[in-house]
Amino acid sequence: MARNKTSKAWMHQHVTDAYVQRARREGYRSRAAYKLAEIDAKDHLLKPGCTVVDLGAAPGGWSQVAAEKVGSRGRVIAVDLLEMPAPTGVEFVHGDFRDDAVAQSLLERLGEGGADLVISDMAPNLSGVGEADQARSIELAELAMEFACRGLKPGGRFLVKVFHGAGFEEFLKSMRQHFAKVVVRKPGASRGRSSETYLLGTGVRPAGGI
Repeated sequence: MARNKTSKAWMHQHVTDAYVQRARREGYRSRAAYKLAEIDAKDHLLKPGCTVVDLGAAPGGWSQVAAEKVGSRGRVIAVDLLEMPAPTGVEFVHGDFRDDAVAQSLLERLGEGGADLVISDMAPNLSGVGEADQARSIELAELAMEFACRGLKPGGRFLVKVFHGAGFEEFLKSMRQHFAKVVVRKPGASRGRSSETYLLGTGVRPAGGI
């Protein structure tokens, strides 16, 4: 009974959420689109003509924002385990970027030029066991950073969602080793009760330069 009440409360909060309603009006696939839009407004990540890789892209809200910003001269490559109809202007790769073959395919698509920006709004499927869920979220962030360090062009940028908790400070330290500058962002569209935050790394260091 308690779980049913909790589910109903969550659903009510979700359908009445201002960002959810706004996303429906404006044609975005998720309220998360506004998180990226807010960070971009502050840090100017998405510029016309740039190349972006969106890891764990489904349902596609971030890819939509990225494609709008980079325009027809730019390129957005989205990858996810889940099938996803590609938003306008987005190349979709169905697969797990953690798989070597999929990662290699992405790198080949990028070619020698590499990406200007790698973004990741991924979160693990929650088990309800806090420590295990946090460990999985940090692992996803680490794997996303590993790909970013391979796929970014010199000086490229990396934006990733991380949850505060065990392993957060260690991950932040690792990002600072791989990027010349790292800043923390908490967009207004991020629910206040959520422990999620976003780390933005600028100026990826060349391999061996850590």
